Amino acid sequence: MIFIAAFIITFIVSIVALPFFLGWLRIISFYTTVNEGRCKVFVLFGKVLGVVDQPGLHLLWLSLGPQAALVNVPGFGRVYEIDLRLDQEYLRSNPVNSEEGTPMGVGVWYEMRIKEPVDFIFKNVDPRGSLRANVANATVRSLSNMPLEKLLVDRHEMSRLVRQEVSPKSQEWGYELGSIYVRKVHFRDAEMIRQIEQKVVNRLRQVTSAIRQAGNNQVDIITSAADRQAATEFAKARSVRPQLVGEALREIGQDADVLNAVFETLEVDRITKGGAEVTLIPDGKYETLVSLLASAGKDGTPPPVKDH
Repeated sequence: MIFIAAFIITFIVSIVALPFFLGWLRIISFYTTVNEGRCKVFVLFGKVLGVVDQPGLHLLWLSLGPQAALVNVPGFGRVYEIDLRLDQEYLRSNPVNSEEGTPMGVGVWYEMRIKEPVDFIFKNVDPRGSLRANVANATVRSLSNMPLEKLLVDRHEMSRLVRQEVSPKSQEWGYELGSIYVRKVHFRDAEMIRQIEQKVVNRLRQVTSAIRQAGNNQVDIITSAADRQAATEFAKARSVRPQLVGEALREIGQDADVLNAVFETLEVDRITKGGAEVTLIPDGKYETLVSLLASAGKDGTPPPVKDH
């Protein structure tokens, strides 16, 4: 029973006392923890006591000495926690004039990380703002008076020029400059943009009209060639027709019966197509009837009989 009571009391005291004990050790800077991608700069009496940039648990009394206990005392020292991870920023529409005097805007994207924490803290009040201004000035200074065609096309070369201009100065402020990319080049004058758009539209219309005219011309060429070929074939057919008809008649004429039958058929076909009235009369018996029909008028009535 005594053991259980002692265990419970010890457990409660440990839960309550351990956080206070660890907090007290942290206040006197006996130890510190550093997260991945960060570092801590310890300053005592205005002087840098040490920099811890390795992640993990560190016993400051062993690495910095007992004076580390005064770092967290207000007025004696201070601890700066710096983020060492890669950062990036994008500067929009930096004003640049081309060699032809065209007002252009250049967007620059760049990466940076803190390389020297002490220089970053003490050499510049606003190192990030200074780096931003330095990149903008380097962009304007390096890319001004470049030919317009090169500004619009050769972005890799422009990025290299800006990086060469910015890197030495950024290192003085504790930064290590990473990649720099010229992402966007555009016109800043609204009237010029409108004129360029109008020129592009007119050019597209011209190209469309030229394509349509070329298509019409090609269709006309194909049509005329087809008409010419068709006319040639029809002329050949008309020239060959009499020869074919003559040969056919010659072959037919070799047989008198066939020839007579063909001519009779043609005669009947002509009479039928001519629309003439045909009167069929029995053969050789009714001569009086034939005479009356022959002398009949147009309306088919027989002529009047005269009295003698």
